[in-house]
Amino acid sequence: MYMKKVNIISLGCSKNLVDTELLLKQLVKAGYEVAVDAEKEEADIVIINTCGFIGDAKEESVNTILEQVRRKTDGEVDRILVMGCLSQRYKSELEVEIPEVDAYFGKFDWKGILNYLGNSYDETIRNQRLLTTPSHYAYLKIAEGCNRTCSYCAIPIMTGKYQSREMEEILEECRNLVKNGVKELLVMAQDLTYYGTDLYGENKLAELISRMADIEGVVWIKLHYAYPAGFPLEILKVMRERENVCNYLDIALQHCSDSMLQTMRRGVTKEQTISLVNKIRKEVPGIFLRTTLMAGHPGETEKDFEELCAFVREMKFERLGVFAYSHEEDTYCDKYYKDDVPLKVKKRRTEKIMEIQREISREVNDSMIGKTMRVLIDRKEEDYYIGRTEYDSPEVDPEVLIHSDKLLKIGEFYDVKITGAYDYDLTGEVL
Repeated sequence: MYMKKVNIISLGCSKNLVDTELLLKQLVKAGYEVAVDAEKEEADIVIINTCGFIGDAKEESVNTILEQVRRKTDGEVDRILVMGCLSQRYKSELEVEIPEVDAYFGKFDWKGILNYLGNSYDETIRNQRLLTTPSHYAYLKIAEGCNRTCSYCAIPIMTGKYQSREMEEILEECRNLVKNGVKELLVMAQDLTYYGTDLYGENKLAELISRMADIEGVVWIKLHYAYPAGFPLEILKVMRERENVCNYLDIALQHCSDSMLQTMRRGVTKEQTISLVNKIRKEVPGIFLRTTLMAGHPGETEKDFEELCAFVREMKFERLGVFAYSHEEDTYCDKYYKDDVPLKVKKRRTEKIMEIQREISREVNDSMIGKTMRVLIDRKEEDYYIGRTEYDSPEVDPEVLIHSDKLLKIGEFYDVKITGAYDYDLTGEVL
């Protein structure tokens, strides 16, 4: 019997990837052959899971749709379906602008997609996924949506209000993932630090992570996308005391000057930000902090920017990324602010921040030379095995390049002596 083939192209963040994995499981259960991100592969149906976060992401999503439309015209694809953030936000506009797409669906409309294909959504496997990551790690989404009102952000428009998942449901998913070989859980939400407040009336992040750490077989847990305002300090005790909760935290700070923090509606001051960072580092000795900053927000002056540069130099974040501000429709900025920082200035400012961070990153990496680190092997490329330390998450953080005459197993941990450093990567040898 011929099995129809579905190719899902997943764009954007790892939260989107989890949505793709949930849909893949449903499609396999419905009897389809599936592929992921096989942009040139022939398929009966292509589903594009779009991103609509900022201008560049929207442009990539639209270009991907147009490329698949071309392939449909050439007879390489039968049907094109579009889902995700861009489709959630701009469905009616997309239907007019790109009518060649067979159907558009919202961000979470798996039932609609299955029904469109003539199948039923299976509630019994609603929390099961077909992993697209290597089998030894998985992203774990503990909530949807966001209640914050940051001036620049369109995510609440697309995802709605914050919705914590039931703790028992999350823990059951953890156990299933571990049963299938997952050793590293990359815990994430749009705002980790609000977890449980809507569902239980109080913050439950520390309890959740503690119970997750109790699950036999969970070797590493990493926390992504914390928010500085209302940060639950009790999580620091869990990080300090539980060996399998990594000394790693992704906390987006965006800026440091009081005028910009107020304009951005971040709910914190510079003093509170610095106090929190110092508190985290004191409570969890040796922690690596990843943060994200924004340059070129409306109203950002050269003085504000120089203050941000000084902040980066002073705080020496181990991991840091920076975005140029993108003016998004229907946000607070769109209603009340003018996009008054020229594009070339935004670009110059983002490049300047990364120049400063490059030096800091090199200092951090140089300090690791000679140390023995526990490294998880992700893959092999040519003559090198590529792995990560507990201080690094996939895709965004430094990697360890290991040349070894011995056969190393993908998904296994090894003690590796760090022998060299680049700006953003390390080299090492297995002991």
